[in-house]
Amino acid sequence: MKKPLIGVVPLVDFEKECYWMLPNYMKGIEISGGVPVMLPLTEDKEVIKQLVNTCDGFLFTGGQDVAPRIYNAKKSELCGESCSQRDNMETELFRLAYDADKSVFGICRGIQFINAVMGGTLYQDLNTEHPSTAVHHQPHPYDKPIHSVSINKNSPLHKLLNVDLLNVTSLHHQAVKDIAPNLECMAVSEDGLVEAVCAPDKNFIWAVQWHPEYSFFTDENSRKIFKKFIDSTN
Repeated sequence: MKKPLIGVVPLVDFEKECYWMLPNYMKGIEISGGVPVMLPLTEDKEVIKQLVNTCDGFLFTGGQDVAPRIYNAKKSELCGESCSQRDNMETELFRLAYDADKSVFGICRGIQFINAVMGGTLYQDLNTEHPSTAVHHQPHPYDKPIHSVSINKNSPLHKLLNVDLLNVTSLHHQAVKDIAPNLECMAVSEDGLVEAVCAPDKNFIWAVQWHPEYSFFTDENSRKIFKKFIDSTN
């Protein structure tokens, strides 16, 4: 059987002038039955259209902060570095993938971007806009759970994992604020942040704020989420 081809959005390092990739994004896809391919960073709409026609699914990875212009907000002093090329590429990539009902999985920045591009808003800096005792930017090692999330019992995520509470990793300073109209919340953190969303009218558009790629080899539930993503492309 032909394995699904999964386009993985590249990570960008301005200082080193390079595109790069975390191995566990790729390994998670490969072990789950897919063929991961790191995409080029491009704003060429014809190239992006060809990528959507070629790939069976897309992983929207972590990275720089989403530019506030995406969700019609003014940039605060505490909003971090953004990448306009990536924001523009992902906007077109997501639009075409959404229209074609291709499978999309977002992680960390991925949930933030998907929420923003679909009409939601973001906290630009949690420490000042949503202070709490929960740790959302953990130290090494990144594969060890740092806080818990409560899973909505009516959600596809609950159906997959069959648990009410999940211990997760966390490495972010921005987060979903107002959820987009066509998304549904699947999980919330102990301090009330949206931690997982899905688009119920689509085959598979899921996104999580935590890092199942970091915990892929140590946590069965992380492996189940990756497998669900890959299986949805068939």
